[in-house]
Amino acid sequence: MKKLIQLGLGFSCLILFSACGNGQASKSKEKKDKITFVLDWTPNTNHTGLYVAKEKGYYDDLGLDVEIIQPSEDSASMLVASGKAAFGISAQDSLAANYAAKEPLPITTVAAILQHNTSGIMSRKDEGLEQPKGLEGTTYATWDSPVEQAMIKNVMEKDGGDFSKVKLIPNNIVDESLALKEKQADSIWVFYGWGGVSAEIQQVPTDFFYFKDLNPVFDYYTPVIIANNDFLVKNTDVAKRFLQATKKGYEETIASPEEAAKILLKAAPELDETLVNASQKWLADQYQAQSTNWGVIDPNRWNAFYNWLSENQLVENTIPENTGFTNDYLVE
Repeated sequence: MKKLIQLGLGFSCLILFSACGNGQASKSKEKKDKITFVLDWTPNTNHTGLYVAKEKGYYDDLGLDVEIIQPSEDSASMLVASGKAAFGISAQDSLAANYAAKEPLPITTVAAILQHNTSGIMSRKDEGLEQPKGLEGTTYATWDSPVEQAMIKNVMEKDGGDFSKVKLIPNNIVDESLALKEKQADSIWVFYGWGGVSAEIQQVPTDFFYFKDLNPVFDYYTPVIIANNDFLVKNTDVAKRFLQATKKGYEETIASPEEAAKILLKAAPELDETLVNASQKWLADQYQAQSTNWGVIDPNRWNAFYNWLSENQLVENTIPENTGFTNDYLVE
């Protein structure tokens, strides 16, 4: 009997140790790939798809542990280039100087958040600034960027205007609608999905023109998702899984903007609820637009803008075609 009891205890321990071993193996399998994603600014509706993917478990489902952070003193591009973040947000125009440099930072654009450039010039309504020529003799709040000013000069000249007659003042504006209302400036460059929608909510009557409507070359990609080159090479599968889940997050945002707005507000409760909801509805048609898939970059449009910069000597060196972007990590 004693031998039977000892045998039974030994068998029980064997099962216990086996179970413990299986538990550890299972725990090991559940270990997720860690990804740090850095925003370009504070959270806003350009970023909603990321928060939806995180909140709804799309990253978890694909074995990813994604942390979304805001940039500190360094820009998102610098943080991604240094490897402190695997992915981040930038814009094609902002990246131009890097790709024209002799030793560019190791970053590549892997997805377009919006399919078209939704930026343009906003001004007070019925003051004659609904067309570029109308900017003559008025004040424009500038970031003092050569590319910015060259674009305005281009659309003004196409409209028969003279850029030298625009009065440039520093752009230290936080609330564009309020700045126009209080006549701090006559015109401001804004992205309609936030600045333009905000003016509608605040009931500030405005005129607006898109750069892309006046010159197709200016329909470049902004904002975009960038990635660290070494990360892409060494973690190809992880990068594809990340973009697959992110794509699902943006598709969900397109389909259900009201629910997506709630998720963004949960992640960033400091945002104005009315503005977030209105902006989310407006952007629902912009994330993918007429493209068959979210995130895809058209090489012709990408190259056209960089060729224009090179031709107008707005970058240090000519940017070779198809430089700085890839669609290879997007999974249909």
